[in-house]
Amino acid sequence: MVFKSIINLNLKDAEIAYYPEFFNTIEANRYFESLLNEIKWQQDSITIYGKTYLQPRLTSFYANNTNTYKYSNITMQPHPFNGDLLLIKSKIETQLKVKFTSCLANLYRDGKDSNGWHADNEKELGKNPIIASVSFGAERYFNLKHKVDKSLKTKLILQHGSLLVMQGKTQNNWLHQIPKTKKKIGKRINLTFRIIA
Repeated sequence: MVFKSIINLNLKDAEIAYYPEFFNTIEANRYFESLLNEIKWQQDSITIYGKTYLQPRLTSFYANNTNTYKYSNITMQPHPFNGDLLLIKSKIETQLKVKFTSCLANLYRDGKDSNGWHADNEKELGKNPIIASVSFGAERYFNLKHKVDKSLKTKLILQHGSLLVMQGKTQNNWLHQIPKTKKKIGKRINLTFRIIA
């Protein structure tokens, strides 16, 4: 399948492509409901500057192997891929011609749930990782800023059923976040597919 609406962000030191309607509304609605109920959601604690907080979102980790995933002093044990996660993974792999080994799932319950500035540059992801990020549910802003050139920043709205692909040197040069919002918004599920060696 060829997607007409692929938007290349054309950012310096990055390779980022956005597919606004990777899944149609019927598919996206169905996946949102099934993932909300089927994924084994958990809320981990995170330690920042010596203080421990509950992470401001729920997460879960899936893989086709037993490799753990470590970030922010959290070690996630994988659940085996199943059902709709496999169907979503397969469609992305067919489009990108890449085989992913794992998926970190995030559930943002409302506008208070967020993800702070970070790069997906953990050692186990390799030097120039490819991250395929799917969104279902409420639309949220996705902010990007260059690590060195502070004048380089942008944001886009991640739509229901969309796919965002970050690869090349993106994680080495850019940070990204899902900021909090005071708007009354519903739940958002984000699946980030990755390759863990």
